[in-house]
Amino acid sequence: MTGKIKVLIVDDSAVVRQTLCDILESDPRIHVMATASDPFVAAQRLREEVPDVITLDVEMPRMDGITFLKKIMSQHPIPVVMCSSLTEQGSETALRAIEYGAVEIIQKPKLGTKQFLQESKVTICDTVIAAAMTRAKRVIKKPEPIKVAKKLTADAMLAKSTPNRAMARTTETVVMVGASTGGTEALKTFLEALPADTPGIVIVQHMPGNFTTAFAERLNQSCAITVKEASNDDSVLRGQALIAPGDYHTLLKRSGSRYYVEVKPGPLVSRHRPSVDVLFRSASRYAGKNALGVIMTGMGDDGAKGLLEMKEAGATTIAQNEASCVVFGMPKEAIKLGAADHVLSLHAIAPEVIRLAHARG
Repeated sequence: MTGKIKVLIVDDSAVVRQTLCDILESDPRIHVMATASDPFVAAQRLREEVPDVITLDVEMPRMDGITFLKKIMSQHPIPVVMCSSLTEQGSETALRAIEYGAVEIIQKPKLGTKQFLQESKVTICDTVIAAAMTRAKRVIKKPEPIKVAKKLTADAMLAKSTPNRAMARTTETVVMVGASTGGTEALKTFLEALPADTPGIVIVQHMPGNFTTAFAERLNQSCAITVKEASNDDSVLRGQALIAPGDYHTLLKRSGSRYYVEVKPGPLVSRHRPSVDVLFRSASRYAGKNALGVIMTGMGDDGAKGLLEMKEAGATTIAQNEASCVVFGMPKEAIKLGAADHVLSLHAIAPEVIRLAHARG
C-alpha cells in the first residue's frame, strides 16, 4: 500500500460504510485502512494505525461527529472530511465543523442511478485526495487517474458559437470568484473584508447541493454585504454576493445594462457542478472588460482556462498565492496558463478588488 492515501471511515450506517469503502477503493491512489461504526471504535483504530484522512459522519448515536472532530484536532490533527446527509440541520452542523478544522464536506452516498453513483465517485475521491494534500509535507504519488468518465469542459454548458455580448467598458464592475478545497474559510475571510458598497459578486464554491443555502446564510450574518444563494434570474447587484447553488451550474448573463445569473442543471464540467470554468467563461462573454476574476484555493484545474478567457476578454484577474492556499491547485494551474494578472495573499485580495473597482469607477 506504499504511496496510497490511507483512509479511516467513521459512520454508524453499515450500508454507508460499505458504499464509501467501495467508492474510495475504486481509485488506485486510495486505500481504506479501516472502518468504524462510531467514534469510540474509531479511537481504537487510531491507536493501531494513523490514517492520512478520516471521513466522519456528522450525526452518530454515542458521540456526534463535531465532538469527535474537536478531540481529533486537539490531540492529533488529521485531515477530516465531514460526511453529511442532505438535511438543514446536517448542513448547518457540517459547516460548523469547517470552523473546527474539518477540511471539506461531502454528501453521504446513496443508492441511485448509475450516473448519480458515477458522479458521487468522482466527487468523493477527489475530495479525499484534496484533503490528503493539505497535510504538511505530504507527498502523494500520482499514477494515471482512474477513468470514470470523459472530463467535460465548459463547452458542455456554453456552445463555442455563443456570441460575445460583452459591451464596452462601463463604470459598473462585476466580480467573479471561484474556490474549492479550503474555500469556505477563504471566502469568509474575503467577503467579511468587503464594504457594503462592493460591486456585485458571483461565487462558485465546490459544495454539495443544499449545503450552499446554509453556507450563504452563515456568511450573510457576518458580512457587511448581503450574501445569498443564487436563484435563476437573480440580478447581480452592488453590495450583494450570489453563491452558486450546489449541484447546479451558474452563468453570468447580461440584458442591456443589467447583469443577472442563469442557474441550470447540466453534466459535471471539469469534474464539478457547479463549475468555476462555466461561470468564468460566461463572464468573459457577457461582461468582458467590466469583470474582475478571482480564483482561490482548491485542488484540480477548474477555473484556470475560464480565468484565461476572462483575461483575454479584457477582465482583470487575480489568483491566490501558494502560501495562503489550503491546496495550491486551481490557482497554480491558472498561473501556469498566464491567466493571472495579480498573485496575492488571501488577505490582500479584498483590498485589491476594491482598489480596482474604484479605479474603474
